[in-house]
Amino acid sequence: MTTRTNIMSTKDYVKWFRNSAPYINAHRGKTFVLMFSGDAVAHPNFANIIHDIALLNSLGIKLVLAHGARPQIEERAAIRGISSQLENDLRITDSPILECVKDATGSVRMQIEALLTMGLANSPMHGAQIRVCSGNFVVAKPMGVRNGIDYQHTGMVRRVDTVGIKKQLDDGSIVLLSPTGYSPTGEVFNLSLEDVATQTAIALQADKLIVFSANDGLLDINGDLIQNCSVSDIKNLLNHSDDAETSRLLRAIASSGENGISRCHCVSHTDDGALLQELFTRDGAGTLISQDHYEQLRIATIDDVGGILELIEPLEAEGTLVKRSRELLENEIDLFTVIERDGMIVACAGLYPYEESSSGEIACVATHPDYRGEDRGERLLAALEKQAQEKQLASVFVLTTQTAHWFQELGFIEISQDQLPKKKQPFYNLQRNSKVFSKTLTGNHY
Repeated sequence: MTTRTNIMSTKDYVKWFRNSAPYINAHRGKTFVLMFSGDAVAHPNFANIIHDIALLNSLGIKLVLAHGARPQIEERAAIRGISSQLENDLRITDSPILECVKDATGSVRMQIEALLTMGLANSPMHGAQIRVCSGNFVVAKPMGVRNGIDYQHTGMVRRVDTVGIKKQLDDGSIVLLSPTGYSPTGEVFNLSLEDVATQTAIALQADKLIVFSANDGLLDINGDLIQNCSVSDIKNLLNHSDDAETSRLLRAIASSGENGISRCHCVSHTDDGALLQELFTRDGAGTLISQDHYEQLRIATIDDVGGILELIEPLEAEGTLVKRSRELLENEIDLFTVIERDGMIVACAGLYPYEESSSGEIACVATHPDYRGEDRGERLLAALEKQAQEKQLASVFVLTTQTAHWFQELGFIEISQDQLPKKKQPFYNLQRNSKVFSKTLTGNHY
């Protein structure tokens, strides 16, 4: 029995490893900024996070790590009998507190460097030989006096040395940034972790910002995990947040998304393997936050019939799509989703549910020729799959004559026409000889 269990475990591992290949290929050579607090560093799971960071490095991902040190600073202030004052969730850094900041951040930095240098045999770090680079990459300026409060040695990011950081990344080093910065006059400033991480990600035009949280990811007002959302949704969450740490994370994500970072992730620093699950599985383990799109993706209305007809008529003429009359489209308009740009329908697709077989047909997928080559088709498909899940459908299928490869790249598997829902089979057009593809719905997390 034990042997059989081991075999099944091995098969599951092989399957997962194979399924991770597209993500490994997609992430190779990309730049990720990872943001983790002092609480994350102090957590027992942090050693596992370091192991996962080492794995990302070995897979060719360029990594910038931004760490915090709030609890470590408070601990040193308490030991020295120094009172620490916060205003608007920012520490007022006088000279005695600044010494605590230097002590704490230096200690945390060395702890992380030591963990990344480990290479014990029979451990995940064996043979890693990671180079870690820290330095004066962040130029800071004083926060100054605000609302009558002098923040003294508390500062803000003025500039990030992107040339220096990119040089280290290109040389294969991991760049480690502490929540401190330096001025051209030789002063040291205490910075917020969120400011360092977001400004660095924006300056580097990073491919991802990954923030670690004590929760599984971002939670809705009911405390349930949000798997996917947009930057605009973050602002709504901010309005309902009464937790200081969560608010800091949300502001960091919102700032990054509004300034060009297309993908942000929020994952747990307490759950072993959450980072790898988030990056290398379809469902992920935390929350994926996507940049808001200039175009509007929405359910179609009767006013969209003309625009949809204009979009699909050339494809119907060449035989790519089945012809639909205006009357038929008007009757089925509630089944369609469109992407609108400046009042023009630039893409559309429909979802036809077959509840008796717990499946749905994706049909009439079309994008205007001037707007192809981007991700509009993928966005539409993801929206329809989400709608299907909300209708509690277990799978979706599509009939196509010319776009088989595209659907296969998006996870669809070819099936026979005999596997179509019974109510659909009589309407299969033998003359068109369409290929049939199906996809089981288990979530969409990229």
